Amino acid sequence: IIINKSDFPAISERITEYLIPDKYNEGGKPYDICNIYFDNDRGDVIRNSVSKPKYKAKLRLRSYGTPSLDDNVFFEIKSKTNKVGTKRRAIMPLKKIYDFLENRIIDEDESYINQQVLREISYFIETYDVKPKTYVSYRRYAFYSKNDPNLRITFDTDIVSRRDDLRLELGNYGETLLDENKMIIEIKFTGSIPLWFAHILSDFGLAIGSFSKIGHEFKKNLLNTADEKGNKNV
Repeated sequence: IIINKSDFPAISERITEYLIPDKYNEGGKPYDICNIYFDNDRGDVIRNSVSKPKYKAKLRLRSYGTPSLDDNVFFEIKSKTNKVGTKRRAIMPLKKIYDFLENRIIDEDESYINQQVLREISYFIETYDVKPKTYVSYRRYAFYSKNDPNLRITFDTDIVSRRDDLRLELGNYGETLLDENKMIIEIKFTGSIPLWFAHILSDFGLAIGSFSKIGHEFKKNLLNTADEKGNKNV
């Protein structure tokens, strides 16, 4: 759901009647999430994802804040089948993930979970012929329920992307992906949407929709590429 940033204080105040802020939002400040998405040169992975098939999967490298090479980061395969999502992740120092990507060797000293996920990732890389393709980062405010672990609402702002310097340790910068006066709300829940949240959306004239940051970046890049080709042919 795309909202005006000016509505965030009022909406978040209403939400805190039911949810509590994430522990990482210390002092009411957002935290950074940085991602590198993998794809092939044709963009087949994201192209398939935005077509809304029954099954889709994507591979990403994620950190919270800008990591050093020694910091743990998350290497994830995120998939969805008939709108039911699953996530498999290995948690390792960034430099070990870079070593894995370069040599495709799985350290036997890694945990069982990490080894299993890295095998799945290796299969994904070989099957779809993917490599680091797009960096996307944003700042997040998150709220969750003490009583329902499956209920979580997040607000993402300052979304940027780039297609070069594809290393997490190089920092949070890039081209603005969304109007600086806009934010993205994401709600994660099981079953039906909470009635109280539906009332909040109605009060602000909002409706549940879908928005993929990497999907938006892909479409925006296609338009920019088409414009560049058009200008060259003029």
